[in-house]
Amino acid sequence: MGFIGCSMAENVAQGYVAVGGMVMQSWTSTTSAEQVAKYGKPDTYPTLSGCRCPCSRTPGAKYDEVRQLIAKARRHAAPGAAIYITDQPVYEGDSTGTLAGANGPELTESLAKQAAADASLNVTYPGQLLKEDEVANGCHANTAGQASLGKQGVAFWG
Repeated sequence: MGFIGCSMAENVAQGYVAVGGMVMQSWTSTTSAEQVAKYGKPDTYPTLSGCRCPCSRTPGAKYDEVRQLIAKARRHAAPGAAIYITDQPVYEGDSTGTLAGANGPELTESLAKQAAADASLNVTYPGQLLKEDEVANGCHANTAGQASLGKQGVAFWG
């Protein structure tokens, strides 16, 4: 299984593997050709939509950027691969966290739903990722938070 996304996507992937999910490889880097040679093309591809990272205090991703991420995933995935698009995890009490910026979760949820509604992209939005107040620095999940996200990943992707 491959994934594309920022450090928050990495949190989900680490938690997913830690709770018994499949091995996930980050396909964000420029070494994708090497990864294909070593691991083959993934047939499942979770993609975190909000990552031009909402934690960076820069404006969030734009829909064209989401489309580009999905196109990149298609180039590196097996033919007919299932591609899932997710949003920024939400904190307990619908807080955005100290680093995510105003409306970060809402923006990424909107982008994920927009992409899933676009039949030309052929992606699935499995639902909002949730996490409790299990964060290490106001944005990224600590070990317990990663496990919480990983369990949701198992429910989404198996």
